Amino acid sequence: MDTRTALVTGAAQGLGQEFAVALAGRGYRVAGLDIAPQAETAGKIPDYLELVGDATDDEQVRAGTQRVIDRFGTLHVVVNNAGVYPAKPFEEITPEDWRRVMRVNLEAPFVVTRAALPHLKAAGWGRVVNIVSAAVFTAPPDMVPYVASKMGLIGFTRALASALGPYGITVNAIAPTMVRTATAERTVGAGGGFEAVRAGQVVPRTQEPSDLVSSLLYVVDEGSGFLTGQTLNVSGGSAFL
Repeated sequence: MDTRTALVTGAAQGLGQEFAVALAGRGYRVAGLDIAPQAETAGKIPDYLELVGDATDDEQVRAGTQRVIDRFGTLHVVVNNAGVYPAKPFEEITPEDWRRVMRVNLEAPFVVTRAALPHLKAAGWGRVVNIVSAAVFTAPPDMVPYVASKMGLIGFTRALASALGPYGITVNAIAPTMVRTATAERTVGAGGGFEAVRAGQVVPRTQEPSDLVSSLLYVVDEGSGFLTGQTLNVSGGSAFL
């Protein structure tokens, strides 16, 4: 395999960092896009390209994508991982809450993928991976905007797969359950969120970022060119749909 290049959003920590490190370990040149600095991720990956910017901002994303091309010459894999998941009763959700979730979780993958697409087409080979959530199957009542945004991202995955198949570009989604990350520990862990999710799983432990690596490497593999438009439910059996 010729050296491939991957762009991972939300790469500063958590699942995005795990994905970036795993792809580098497979020989990919990796760029990470995050609104936060990525010193920890960069320290784990030789020749890492740090892009500090907002994945919802078209101008910043296009500038960042051009930096990837200037540095590495090509782009083959896009991992749309950045996301937010505030939990709040439906009656307390404001229009601003709703728009923020939709903008980060659904609009950002559109913005990033659109900016990357000319380069994927030029390479003649590509993989787009969208990180969704098993919450679309379990439908927690206090995460209505989040579930709606991730279900929209599944629709985006399926329709885009149809559009890009003729170019040798696959589009798939991975749906984890609640993953133990620093953000999750801070926002939902203290309130017993991990225990509540774990109680609904058949695998009796909390999901770690490393549990998603094999699924990512599978969908981006050279041999997975016939897999497209799919959502891989990697949720410890919390949802069998």
